Amino acid sequence: MEELLKNHLFATHAIAAAGSVTLGTALTHPLDTLKTLIQVGTDPSKKLVVAQVLDRVRSLSGNLGLYSGFGWSTLGRISGLGARFGVYELLTAFYKDGREENYVYVSEALLAGIAAGSFEAFTSTPFELLKARAQVTSASCLPKSTSIATKQTATPAIARLLRGYTPDKKAWDLTVGLLSTLSSKHPNMVGALKEYPWMMTGSGKPPLAYEVKSSRDIISLEGWGGLWRSLRSGIVRDGIFGGVFFSTWQFLHIAMLDWKAIEMNPPPRSIEEIGPVSPLAASLAAGFSGSIAAASSHCFDTATSRSQCTVLPKYISMESKLMRWKKKGYWIEKVSGIHPSYRNVLFRGIGLRMARSGFASFAIVGSYFLAVDHLVPR
Repeated sequence: MEELLKNHLFATHAIAAAGSVTLGTALTHPLDTLKTLIQVGTDPSKKLVVAQVLDRVRSLSGNLGLYSGFGWSTLGRISGLGARFGVYELLTAFYKDGREENYVYVSEALLAGIAAGSFEAFTSTPFELLKARAQVTSASCLPKSTSIATKQTATPAIARLLRGYTPDKKAWDLTVGLLSTLSSKHPNMVGALKEYPWMMTGSGKPPLAYEVKSSRDIISLEGWGGLWRSLRSGIVRDGIFGGVFFSTWQFLHIAMLDWKAIEMNPPPRSIEEIGPVSPLAASLAAGFSGSIAAASSHCFDTATSRSQCTVLPKYISMESKLMRWKKKGYWIEKVSGIHPSYRNVLFRGIGLRMARSGFASFAIVGSYFLAVDHLVPR
């Protein structure tokens, strides 16, 4: 350990990894934005195409709208991939312990990848939620800001929960009039209703995702647990992605080593004698593995994106827990966090996600090898 720190190898590899992840995210973030908007904005009766979404983003936010949420995405990818590869390397080290050759079976890579991907979801979910809210904002028609006089009339509680709202006094008086006929043991029912600021907008519904996009607003309205919205479906998604990615990558790596060993004379007696594969071959294998893993886990990614863009105030979530509301759907949907209304749209945007994961994996692995080759002294 002292020798490692003295040579600055850990810092060099960490900088190379962070730089490669940033590069891969920058190259593929427009694809991720289009994918998220198609997943969130589509429904069974209305199927969005890439051209429609692209024109809407450009008309409302310009070309830079395709990079909305890029900062949150970069932070989430760096922390998530760091957790994924760190846990994977730790688990595979136990598999290889005591073996003569530095070898991992495909089944072992699958199990280690599932565990690594599940752990990744805990670290990257808050960043993904903020990124998704920012991406939805880039394709949303934002209402005009309210006047200063209107903002000054807001009570502290409402201003704290939902900033920038437009109160509708007529709708508010109608709501209070309807509820006043009911018997209530609450000492101050009108004051309690003011804790639900969307009641005063006249819609009777919680605010939309682009109205609650900052971390401050999310924590205030949805609670700290709102940052980990869709964690259940995210764990299933990242677990499947990690398992398929690492098992496919290991299978391709073994095939490339076998192909390389055929051309060697004399035949190698161990894997160490074969040597590593070329960086280009490793990058191509990573890109292919990323595309396959994205296709296998895409339905859970759609459920995650749609759930993250649904505002669920903490009062409603607390009520559902106290009243023990029964969740709808089949058993697998309840366990994985898929709402029954998502069934017919789970595979929307799968091509974009496969392309994004494939290109990102290829760029990350390739740029990492390139950076390490130039930064690490020989």
